Amino acid sequence: MPTRRTRVLTATALTAAVALALTGCGVVRDLRSGDEPEPLTEVIEPEEESPEVDPDFPYTREGTIFQDTGQDSTLRFSITGLERTDEYTVLHYEETYVDHFQGIVSNLAMPATLVDPVSGRAYAELTDADGYPYGSVPPDDGVFPVGVGATNQYRAYFPRLPDEVEQVTHVGSGLGAMTGVPVVDVDEEQADPVDPDGAGMTTRTGPEAGETVAFENERPAPGWEEWIGEMESFVDSDVSSTTRDGDTETVALKADVMFDFDSAALTSEAEGIVREAAASLERNIDPDDPEVTVIGHTDGKGTDDYNQTLSEERAATVRDVLEEELEEDLTLTVEGRGAAEPVAEEGGSDTGEAEARNRRVEFSYRVDRNGASGGDAEEGGLGSSERHVYPPAPFVEDDTAEVVDTVTDGDIQLDVHPLRRDGAYVISTVTLTNTGDAPASPDMGGEDAASPGGPTEFSQGALGGFQLLEPGTDLVRYVTLLNFGGQSFSGFAEEVHEMQPDNAYQLIAVFAAPPASVETLTLRAGPFGEIEDVPFT
Repeated sequence: MPTRRTRVLTATALTAAVALALTGCGVVRDLRSGDEPEPLTEVIEPEEESPEVDPDFPYTREGTIFQDTGQDSTLRFSITGLERTDEYTVLHYEETYVDHFQGIVSNLAMPATLVDPVSGRAYAELTDADGYPYGSVPPDDGVFPVGVGATNQYRAYFPRLPDEVEQVTHVGSGLGAMTGVPVVDVDEEQADPVDPDGAGMTTRTGPEAGETVAFENERPAPGWEEWIGEMESFVDSDVSSTTRDGDTETVALKADVMFDFDSAALTSEAEGIVREAAASLERNIDPDDPEVTVIGHTDGKGTDDYNQTLSEERAATVRDVLEEELEEDLTLTVEGRGAAEPVAEEGGSDTGEAEARNRRVEFSYRVDRNGASGGDAEEGGLGSSERHVYPPAPFVEDDTAEVVDTVTDGDIQLDVHPLRRDGAYVISTVTLTNTGDAPASPDMGGEDAASPGGPTEFSQGALGGFQLLEPGTDLVRYVTLLNFGGQSFSGFAEEVHEMQPDNAYQLIAVFAAPPASVETLTLRAGPFGEIEDVPFT
């Protein structure tokens, strides 16, 4: 079967497709979007070094992957090397399709991405100015010929990882999150294949089972474009929510708790909340950038003038109390934006909850990446604003071996596996199996998938309704976003497509990590309901 590698840059996400044909498989390189985000190249040092590991390549996963025609295949995916040169990072990997496939299809996995789980930075493939990725080059017919049981060797290029990063998590194979992949420093990358046998193959003369096939390689040319994104987390509670996007943190205090109707005066309950907010602010803010912007927001009711005035007055009230509580010499400025920037969509069946979430006072500031907790719970601050960082998770060949609970929704079975702490994040791995006799497309985004009035941006995608609830608290952790700037963002979770009978599919969703004292969490799994007491490995 043939494939051609591609990088498609869309208005909402960085995506990748892998095309498969009758006699082989390959990656399409000629698909592109006319609306590409600006590449992000700013480098910020992570707050914690990764522990040293001894490389033990290859790192291999095997399982069923989604393909767009429903001819879902079993893929064996092996990372055989990850090299850091002075210029970029080189990923060497192999793919072997171990059973059937038929026709021209596309692998529907999320884009190939290297993630530093400590800093929360994500690295997509290097591209040229037209959006084409560098690396392995298909033969003249434009597709990589691959036969069932044959192994194709590929190479891909990513931005240079910071020196402090010694392990990364790889996603994009369609087989979950491959954690703990070590980065090897080299003076020069491996030599390009000499007279590679795959260069002269076609879709009709593909390799036989048992063969290993190499292809010509295209190294990055001067002027390549780098795609460096941030993992954007959202943690919610009854009184506040916190969004962290790279080095920017935004805390939203919910106005219904802070103020009475039509009032800019704090309620009796609000004083303690603002005191906690001030403690979190002092703990997290970058001391070299002591600027804080306090912004008031309203719901869509009322006139524009009324909402603007009320939002300004409420922001000023919070600013005044913060200044009284803060010990540090910070600069606080006030803005009011009325109803112009809702975080939840009003007008639906849950409009009351959406309006309540939109009534808020936010304060935004740059964070000190070195100020994160080492995993312990913090006292005196907002629970939603805590950030807990652990070492990167080690590699696990099969993180679906242990099943902690099984639930069903019609013919779809959900197996829940233990949670894994990976740097500042938690990986939730689940397996979906179609136990029926016909293909099925589960409605993962049904009415039960998202909280009423929940933040629209953090509820996207098939697993966007998944959440982690912390027992004994009111904290709710939403699926993290991968944000590559501009309009290019997507939920850090696999999509669910049409499922074939008897096939099992491994899927992941990634969340901000809780304190080390938390031993179990409740998984809110959309139409499958809530699964309690999901443990950590």
